[in-house]
Amino acid sequence: MSNSSEAPENTVKNSNNEQKTGRTPGLLRSSGIVSVMTMLSRVLGLVRDVTFANLFGAGSGADAFFVAFKIPSFFRRLFAEGAFNQAFVPILTEYKTKKDHLAVKMLIANTAGSLAGVLSVVTLIVVFASSYVVYIFAPGFASLPAKMTLAGDMLQITFPYLLLVSLTAFSGSVLNSYGRFAVPAFTPVILNLVLIACAFLLSPLFEQPIMALAWGVLLAGGVQLLFQFPFLKQLDFTPMPRWGWNTEGVVRIRTLMIPALFGVSVGQINLLLDTILASFLEDGSVSWLYYSDRLMELPLGVFGIAIATVILPSLSTKHAEKSTDSFSETLNWAVRMVLFIGVPSALALGVLAEPLLVTLFQYGEFGASDVDKAALSLRAYAAGLLGFMLIKVLAPGYFARQDTKTPVKIGIAAMVANMVFNLMLIIPLAHAGLALATSMSALLNAGLLLNGLVRSGVFKFHRGWGRFGLQLILGNSALLVALVALNQPLEQWLAWSVTSRVGWVALIVVSGMAVYFLALGLAGMRLRHLKHI
Repeated sequence: MSNSSEAPENTVKNSNNEQKTGRTPGLLRSSGIVSVMTMLSRVLGLVRDVTFANLFGAGSGADAFFVAFKIPSFFRRLFAEGAFNQAFVPILTEYKTKKDHLAVKMLIANTAGSLAGVLSVVTLIVVFASSYVVYIFAPGFASLPAKMTLAGDMLQITFPYLLLVSLTAFSGSVLNSYGRFAVPAFTPVILNLVLIACAFLLSPLFEQPIMALAWGVLLAGGVQLLFQFPFLKQLDFTPMPRWGWNTEGVVRIRTLMIPALFGVSVGQINLLLDTILASFLEDGSVSWLYYSDRLMELPLGVFGIAIATVILPSLSTKHAEKSTDSFSETLNWAVRMVLFIGVPSALALGVLAEPLLVTLFQYGEFGASDVDKAALSLRAYAAGLLGFMLIKVLAPGYFARQDTKTPVKIGIAAMVANMVFNLMLIIPLAHAGLALATSMSALLNAGLLLNGLVRSGVFKFHRGWGRFGLQLILGNSALLVALVALNQPLEQWLAWSVTSRVGWVALIVVSGMAVYFLALGLAGMRLRHLKHI
């Protein structure tokens, strides 16, 4: 009988053996696990946003909070979930494949300490200069001193969340690399639960009730980080951060991360530019973009990011093993899954923009006019959903090969295009023009990433693409007919009770899915065709 102290070592050995022999869990199964956990988080995220809309509406206070929350969230995606993750996972995978457990453990400790040290300095700077940072991210608030002051006060509370959630994401990257996808995918549920609780329980205690949300963000960051520790301990990676800025592994991560900071985060930078420009528009513009972006993020997070999460360790392993054909096969599978899920999701968001917004948010302080405005930007974001999702799965094709320069060049082109599109569209379409410009640049970014992979020979279209494309056309045509037929006029949606709204949306969603899968089945598509071999 083994004693308990041997369990972590055995677990690590088994994980390393899986990596070295190429026997990793199926990508469809792993994506499914992440998608289920992410779906739970996103559903609670919608409950959270319904709560925000009902209690705080889309006015000045809500705008101020969304900016104060968006700033650390932007840096989180830039540092933790974006460039850092893309640089760290390939190096960690290489260490797992070629070195012993002690070397991996030292890499994790050195990286954790260096990340925490750098982000602590950044956090202190932003907290002491919060008003200036708000001015940079939302310069339009300068004409409204009360709004600017409120956003600055909340940013002092919310920005330390960056340090906590970045270490949480770092821990999640380690767990993902060892095939433990469920725990990191579940962790965001904690953020939503804490924010919902603070909105109801703490807001009555503040002179400005929305300040409760800022404290909720900080509290959630601490709880999320602590939640990861027991699972790291199971892998014998008990958190012991140490400063290792000049160690070999950290230097390599830094080298990959610096250009990746831009390349992987172009989409987030574009969304941030939307917020900056929207701060100059009428009150509510920031909030309308926020709520429409949240709905767009549902399929992006549940499926697009889930697929990207599970393929990066797999691609990194295949690159380390010099398995070129398997590398291309994995990318083929990822792109097909994005099309399989992304196209119907974009159609549904476009056709059902008003019904979804009415059902989820049109209560309390969030009025019918807010629905009209948010629907415009939601449709604009839906037009680029496929681009956003493809970026998530194509960028790992570069980062797994430790190529960060190419995505940077592509990112620069996409960002410049986004700025041009913004200037072209903001006057005639206001906030919706900003959303449409972001979508157009995302599609351009995805197209350039795919073209680069094809031209370099990394991505090759495998057999069956013609048949798959025809099946998608038939399935989505049937879906579109069903959605249009079942939808109701906006006046009817506004007149219905909450129960009727929810029931009719559920009917449309279930019926649409049934029609989509039935049409695909009649066209010859089977579940086995979606599995990665």
